[in-house]
Amino acid sequence: MTTQTRLILAVVTWGLAAMAVVLPLVWLINNRDWGIGLMLLTPFVVYGLMRLGRALEGWARASSPPPRP
Repeated sequence: MTTQTRLILAVVTWGLAAMAVVLPLVWLINNRDWGIGLMLLTPFVVYGLMRLGRALEGWARASSPPPRP
């Protein structure tokens, strides 16, 4: 797998994970009376997404091992 393919896969994976986490969180904050309490959770969600992005970038930029003869 080439580096460019890994990078595209990492970006798509992060985007799907971010949408899967952020959209329900935003909907709950907006539509539930107790949703404002979820605002306390938001910095941890953002931090987790940043960590996921860094891990995916490291995976995408890692050189693959040389093929075996």
